[in-house]
Amino acid sequence: MKKLIAISCITGLTLTSASAFADNISTEKTTLLVEQGIIMPLETLEEKALAIKPGQITDRDLEQDDGRYEYELDIRQEDGRKWDITLDASSGEAIKIELDD
Repeated sequence: MKKLIAISCITGLTLTSASAFADNISTEKTTLLVEQGIIMPLETLEEKALAIKPGQITDRDLEQDDGRYEYELDIRQEDGRKWDITLDASSGEAIKIELDD
């Protein structure tokens, strides 16, 4: 019984701490942020990411991390390489460009 309680506590802490670092943004909130000029349109951000690493976008997420909106994209190139690209959603500046193993 003590093991079960310990596992439950660890799981709860893990889920809570993960959500403290980054929160996914809903479609409705994304639309509002674009309309208010807080973030760039997602199409524009995708164009910026594809200019950095041409290929096919396979996944995309808008998150708020440490108060900053970030657009995270996964891009697969023709040669099969996969890239993780994170852009500042307000400025379009590349925050991270990383080859995904």
